[in-house]
Amino acid sequence: MKPMTFLLPALAALVLAAPAALAQGEPFRIVNRTTELATALHAVRSGRPDWGGNLLNRGPLRPGAQFSLRPSEGAGCSFDLRLVLGDGQEVVRRNTNICAQRTVEMTLPLGLAPRVVPGSLPDSKPPPEGTPGPAGPATPPGARPNPQARVSSGTGFVVADGRVMTNHHVIEACSRIFVRTADSRALPVTERPVSDPRRDLALLRVSGNAGPVLAFRANPVRRGESVVTYGFPLAGLLSSGPTLTTGEVSALSGLGDNQTQFQISAPVQQGNSGGPLLDRQGNVIGVIVSKLNAARIAQRTGDIPQNVNFAVKGTEAVDFLRRNGVTPVMRDSPNADRNAAEIGEQAHPSTVFIRCER
Repeated sequence: MKPMTFLLPALAALVLAAPAALAQGEPFRIVNRTTELATALHAVRSGRPDWGGNLLNRGPLRPGAQFSLRPSEGAGCSFDLRLVLGDGQEVVRRNTNICAQRTVEMTLPLGLAPRVVPGSLPDSKPPPEGTPGPAGPATPPGARPNPQARVSSGTGFVVADGRVMTNHHVIEACSRIFVRTADSRALPVTERPVSDPRRDLALLRVSGNAGPVLAFRANPVRRGESVVTYGFPLAGLLSSGPTLTTGEVSALSGLGDNQTQFQISAPVQQGNSGGPLLDRQGNVIGVIVSKLNAARIAQRTGDIPQNVNFAVKGTEAVDFLRRNGVTPVMRDSPNADRNAAEIGEQAHPSTVFIRCER
């Protein structure tokens, strides 16, 4: 496959001096060293507040393929690079010196999913319970989303009047946070989020009514129970609306025998993080947190795992809420199962899209 070459006219304003070879217009190369097709590639001067356009306008970049870029004269050496994969994961390289490194290989971390879907093979010991984690600052009331911002997204759900639960990693390091309600209102998060990095949970206060409160299940969850997920996976690639999936509780502990999580078979993707895991009565039994990266496991074991995903247990979420002054609605689920469509209709007005601006 021949590399594709494009001119980057927007890079001409950087004042750093470039070596003669770069000034003469020699391209540098970006190589997709992942196991996934890349659907988007962005390359901008370091420090630019947005990612600019998608350079892959001639089609996806396959694994092992390279893309050549020819910077404008005077563009300089320091670039931020972003590769978006077909499964929604991202590889970001900031402050890359293309004058010294003319071939840039974009690779995912060895192991499992990147930070956007944590919990696969932790690199370090989690902090002690109750350790406050960095979270996004408050967004001024009345603020509007910035269409030029660098954005990541996730899912949340209403747990009390003006309060939304999600994952810590969804809102970590955000400069501003908005939630989009089922009726398409954009509500700013008006206080600094309360966060528990160990359990990967966060509590947001929003201005305005975000929707009806979802109840948590009071009675114990059993292995093999049917479950429903509701959320916003792969925003920008799939539908802009919510997606419903079904599955079962596969195990009563998570990866490495993590007792704070369930293992579930319901499919989840990037963007589902922070969404509700519901039983077939429509009560919350968990918070979606991560998926196993099947391609990375296959590289290590030679076998592709099927439908291995994780959710923070509802009991952990309830304890987190109570520790932070929120009394969750609790409800038993003793009755016969309802169908998934009914559960989705119940969850829809209470589930929100979370926009993180960086």
